[in-house]
Amino acid sequence: MLSLTEIIGQIKQAVKIADSTPQNPEKKLRELVSPIWENFLKEKRVGLNLQIRDELTLANGRADTVFNRLILEYKKPYAIKPDNNKNRQLITQVQGYILDFAKKERFSKERLLGVAFDGDHFLFMRYVGRWIVDEPLPLTEASLEIFLKNLEKLTSKAALIAENLIRDFAVGRESRNKVAVDCIKAFYHEINQHGNSGDTKEHVFFEQWTVQFAEVHGTLEQKKIDKETLFTSYGFSKNEQKDFNVFAFFFALDSYYALLMKLLSYQVVGYYTISKLTGLPLHDWEELASDDLRRKCDELEEGGIFRSIGVRNFLEGDLFSWYIQAWNDGIYRAIQQIVKCLNDYDPETMEIAPDETRDILKKLYQYLVPKQIRHDLGEYYTPDWLAERTLNQVGYGAKDKDLFKKRLLDPGCGSGTFVILGIKRAKDHAARYGIDPALTLQYITMNIMGFDLNPLAVISARTNYMMAIADLLKYKKGEITIPIYLCDSINPPQARVADEKTLFSEKKPYEVKTSVGTFLFSHSIINNQRIRSLANLMEDGVKSGQTTDAFSKKVERELNLTKDELEESDAHLRETFEKLVELENKGINGIWARIIKNAFAPLFVGRFDLAVGNPPWVNWEALPQAYRDQLIGIFQQYGLISHTGQLDRMRGGKKDISMLMTYVSIDKYLKERGKLCFVITQTLFKTEGAGDGFRRFQLGDADIYFRIIQVDDMVELQPFEGATNRTAVFMATKGEQTNYPIPYTLWRKLRKGSISQDLSLKEVFEATKRLNLAAKPIGNSITSPWFTARSKALNLFEKITGESYYSAREGSNTGGANGIYWVEVLDKNGSQILAQNLKGSSCRSMGKLTSLRQYNTAINQEKSSFNKGQKTV
Repeated sequence: MLSLTEIIGQIKQAVKIADSTPQNPEKKLRELVSPIWENFLKEKRVGLNLQIRDELTLANGRADTVFNRLILEYKKPYAIKPDNNKNRQLITQVQGYILDFAKKERFSKERLLGVAFDGDHFLFMRYVGRWIVDEPLPLTEASLEIFLKNLEKLTSKAALIAENLIRDFAVGRESRNKVAVDCIKAFYHEINQHGNSGDTKEHVFFEQWTVQFAEVHGTLEQKKIDKETLFTSYGFSKNEQKDFNVFAFFFALDSYYALLMKLLSYQVVGYYTISKLTGLPLHDWEELASDDLRRKCDELEEGGIFRSIGVRNFLEGDLFSWYIQAWNDGIYRAIQQIVKCLNDYDPETMEIAPDETRDILKKLYQYLVPKQIRHDLGEYYTPDWLAERTLNQVGYGAKDKDLFKKRLLDPGCGSGTFVILGIKRAKDHAARYGIDPALTLQYITMNIMGFDLNPLAVISARTNYMMAIADLLKYKKGEITIPIYLCDSINPPQARVADEKTLFSEKKPYEVKTSVGTFLFSHSIINNQRIRSLANLMEDGVKSGQTTDAFSKKVERELNLTKDELEESDAHLRETFEKLVELENKGINGIWARIIKNAFAPLFVGRFDLAVGNPPWVNWEALPQAYRDQLIGIFQQYGLISHTGQLDRMRGGKKDISMLMTYVSIDKYLKERGKLCFVITQTLFKTEGAGDGFRRFQLGDADIYFRIIQVDDMVELQPFEGATNRTAVFMATKGEQTNYPIPYTLWRKLRKGSISQDLSLKEVFEATKRLNLAAKPIGNSITSPWFTARSKALNLFEKITGESYYSAREGSNTGGANGIYWVEVLDKNGSQILAQNLKGSSCRSMGKLTSLRQYNTAINQEKSSFNKGQKTV
């Protein structure tokens, strides 16, 4: 590394050349001096991820060079005067660059440094509540050292925003690809080779994930995964494509994403909570040897790292820690690469740009998994503006003086969009009314909650939740629980007899089904405090090598069981504990006690004033048969199916489980007079058959109703990226009967084109118009499909309705085959074909297609063209 004296010598030589350049001497100075700064940064290892931007265009001009958070403005040699009164124009120019750059890059202006340099003087300026402009410093070893230290410090960390994470950790045109591809492939090859055999954690966790994957997305056999897109996006070679294991790939993908979230969470939360921290929490992990990094990751996966910073449940029920047992050199190098990359980020961005960091993982996942693959799986993320609309509808806003008296739940929270926006409003409310940060944290963690059945979604939501409250964690009093639970909010553990809900007074045990067996628990154990304590006792007992007798006695003592309660529960407790010990001895324990605790969460979290969300739009036919069998009884219980014909239609795939989540949420989770606002399919209000039972708005045969207050019809807006569906938002109140007509708002676009997911709710309002209509059932039955019109037209419509003299017929039915294309196959060679479309007046020319991939691409283009042109009658 050059000495300061040598660097000054190079600068003086550059000044001499620039000063003798007749045209644009300051540009010449920059050309000659910039390599000096770049070499210095590379020798300091800062240059590994360095982005130097020359002539960066800002609102009020172009900054000569930007090094992350340092803005350097070059001037022709000797232009900076020793007296700042003669530098006013230059000072104003650089101050303007600081303000513009802070706005453009979502930095706080307090964290930026502006420097003017003419080869002879440095002029430093910054904003710290007011502008501080130093006196010009002549070029000396002392002034050069000040500049270089600031250059190293302010260049070393990138803003923790979605665009940067996408660049470093995703795949596709906006990404560098390497980190994601290397880790996913390392995981995939290990799972593909060893994931389907043996009593290993890898195999058992993979099996459990497969079950839950099908319950969340539907069976993979019914999905048409675009493997060509998958192979291209993740760089699988022709040899790797042979006998490709799609399940193993998605498990590897989820495992990579989960690990990235865990490391990112520790980096951010540890930064705010670990006292006397030198550098970032992951700083010392970079250079660890393989065994040492494995031990650190093991501690991370066990939750010890998070418990040490006061968060107990961050990794409860996690299925993605299998890689610890399967550790190899490829996995080591892939994880080492993730750690090094994360150490280039600045966690302070969470405070500086909270709106830009909110739910950043949702945006990251959208670029990690190509759009086509996400859509093949049925994954469509709720845009923030749509979630904001639901929160507005139920009255959950920062200006509400009683906000901290309300409890908010999303029973199918996904990555946590609705929950995180709720937290933001709670924090804004606290800031508005001067509420103590410790009380704010306590309110949020006790009253803003989410459930989800997808293990990856739960980790994502917990990570987003932790980052949303990271700045409050320093005010916590004792341990906190992140109230996002891995559970089935529709079908939590039930007391059963022969797989049927018990209708008898005899108390039968509750069941928790997993891939390693069914765990049974007596009624005496099933209350909130006991099940939480029991899970901890089971986990601690297994880890410490307790005997079954010792465990039983400790449970009796710690849970304060009576003699009768112990007699009822002891056999099941012993059986469960011994099963966990057996799994521990095989190396496949670590999550089951936590899965059990999370499974019971819906029974004990209490009731809520408000429920919001976008429940899963999964067709009945796509669910695994075993899960369907469990849900049929619940559909019948709520009157969503009432007779054999409907049950037959249901088995034919005509139902959507979003309607069931709506009824369960109102019944089990809402307080009396509580409000619910869900994003749901508009067909539940408008079509005959599948929506009939839903439109009863009555919880089974009980005398409990809910009232539909208002419906937003957003079919024309198509708010979900790339999806052609019929979106509606409706609000309901529990404990009141629905009265017709119902206010029905039809949203229309003001101009052609799509509504961007990145728009704010205000911008969506500006881009649309809303027609205030009314809705009521057609005919005399309250379960009939709705007719919607303006109030006067609705009254006229009633006069012309009645029995028709004409008997309608369905006519031809394609049976779902709406994408058939007639082609002439000219030649075949294995998976390759040569085809052309048939000639005819109604055919469009597609030309000759010489490969299966080209054929599929052409067909998809035709489908897209067809869908864009189709009309809804």
